Amino acid sequence: MRARSNPPNRFEAQAREFLDSPPPVGLRLYEEETHEILSHNESPDLPFRWSLNPDRGCFHACAYCYARPTHEYWGFGSGTDFESNIVVKVNAPTRLRETFMKPSWRGEIIAFSGNTDCYQPVEASYRVTRACLEVCAEFRNPVGLITKAALIARDIDVLQQLQRDAWVRVFFSIPFADNETARKVEPQDPSFTSRLEAMRRLSDAGIPTGVSVAPVIPGLNDDDMPDILARAREAGATQATYILLRLTGSVESVFLERMQAAFPDRVRKITHRLQEVRGGSLTETRFFKRHHGEGTYWKMVEQLFTAGCRKAGFPVEREEPTPNTFRRPLSEQTRLF
Repeated sequence: MRARSNPPNRFEAQAREFLDSPPPVGLRLYEEETHEILSHNESPDLPFRWSLNPDRGCFHACAYCYARPTHEYWGFGSGTDFESNIVVKVNAPTRLRETFMKPSWRGEIIAFSGNTDCYQPVEASYRVTRACLEVCAEFRNPVGLITKAALIARDIDVLQQLQRDAWVRVFFSIPFADNETARKVEPQDPSFTSRLEAMRRLSDAGIPTGVSVAPVIPGLNDDDMPDILARAREAGATQATYILLRLTGSVESVFLERMQAAFPDRVRKITHRLQEVRGGSLTETRFFKRHHGEGTYWKMVEQLFTAGCRKAGFPVEREEPTPNTFRRPLSEQTRLF
């Protein structure tokens, strides 16, 4: 059990310090009746306008998670609170159905896990993500998914229906090629091998899959790219992408604290490399620059990724528009005519 540790919450006027050792972290689940389930994305450098997040907070506890500061809006901390206080939007399927029934909804792609992983462990019992996918399948609405969890293989039947009647793509986030290193950075994530096995199962079932080497942490996992790409291709992935680490807001202090504890002999190299590709800073917030780096070292990373894709045999795919498959189901009364 990790001891409780959170950076100061920028939305709270007061902070609490422990005179003795901080208490251990225990998992707490909260159920929320949300008013809206789709988040509207206005970032011009992201390929979608709408995202769906069934939960707030994420049990996976990835040290680098860019969603950590969003937990501060709700009075939680972005450190251990983020991974131990999980809010489940239990009425998400109902709200999604209501959205689809509005005349203003035209059937745009919905990205699942735009913020936190929609297949974290609470999904095994709450099944909110599955219910939302079933609504999308019923209305034939296109879906994009990104996850680290092998649990997604449970829903192969719904994903096959989406692939047959609408459009679906599933990306697996895999930043590390060995489980030992991954466990230090993403302590509660499924293993590298279990993610590959889930990818293989989806691919064999006819569901298009891809791999996201994200985040790239210079000085820590950039050398893992060729192995990740090769093994993902063997597991059936047909697309690959990568994103440079972002340390926005309180993510920086959480990440550096945990890297110091996990890699005391490498943390200086990591920060130096990150500053090298970020023009002297540890992060970048400008659109179209925040996901990639600059300079000689970053060009080497880009070349490593390109060569890895070529060697692994990833096909060169042309960007095609998402098909307009959205349909509202006919009511029983309508079917009479």
